[in-house]
Amino acid sequence: MRKEEFESQNAAKTGLGPYHVSSIQHRESSNQKPETGMDNQLFKKPFKHFLLPGLEKLPVIAFYARTSGWPFVIAWTHRIAGVILVIYVLIHIYTLSFVPIPEIYDAKMLLFGFFLFVILEWLLAVPVIFHALNGGRLILYEIFGTRNEAALLRWMFGLCMIYVMLHALLMTMANQTVSPTFFWLVVFILSGCLLIIVTSRIWGIEGAVGWKLQRMTAAFLLMMIPAHLLFMHLQPSIGHEANVVIARMQNIFIKFVDLILVISVLFHAGYGLISISRDYIKSKFVQKGLSLLIIFMLVVFGWIGVRTILII
Repeated sequence: MRKEEFESQNAAKTGLGPYHVSSIQHRESSNQKPETGMDNQLFKKPFKHFLLPGLEKLPVIAFYARTSGWPFVIAWTHRIAGVILVIYVLIHIYTLSFVPIPEIYDAKMLLFGFFLFVILEWLLAVPVIFHALNGGRLILYEIFGTRNEAALLRWMFGLCMIYVMLHALLMTMANQTVSPTFFWLVVFILSGCLLIIVTSRIWGIEGAVGWKLQRMTAAFLLMMIPAHLLFMHLQPSIGHEANVVIARMQNIFIKFVDLILVISVLFHAGYGLISISRDYIKSKFVQKGLSLLIIFMLVVFGWIGVRTILII
């Protein structure tokens, strides 16, 4: 068995999340050869001259990139982005629970019209696209045996910048229209194809069911979440006016997509949070208690989300 196959199958057997694979491999490599500086090989022109100097000016990132290496920085950024997205999803579900009461929902949406919240909505594109594309990179590494890390990282950073700029452009224009049914039909079909491809690769191999479902939901959400953020900012009324939201969610197909999206996101979030907690909590008792708390919290928000979708 090749070393790459052993690494991927070992990750499946242990149920390690995508963050674990990168960080463990980094710790093994850093024990063999300490980092003496930033890995410039990850960045070629124009990234080396455009992106790297900016990152070197960020004290925390520069310090850990210099002392621990870029794999460590990227793994931790993936985790932090994931936690940010979990918080956003919970707030999003809570806010949408008021859609059946248009007056309250519209009043809450007025708050998000302030300049500070507009900037935060734009910045949300950074963790969304980074977590999605880095998750896709890790799927290629674990499941498909892709080992050209430098090229994948350059593509990832490049696509992240394009997505963030596109998001800013759509928010600035705020006048784009598209048929919700057509938009989500295309995205759903493409996401379903990714899901089928990944499932066909991992379902028959030995490994924890949770690990497999985590990779499957990652593949499905790879396009769904970035597409959702772009769709919600084509124009303000799409997400900020209760009547528009209600009219869209009364479509049976949209309702079905929203249900699948809520379930997939909350499972993916729960598995990720539990995986992270197990890395740093030694006590089995505390691990189980925290896992139960995470599961309970996500089940409650899942019920709120599903109920909201069904009653509209």
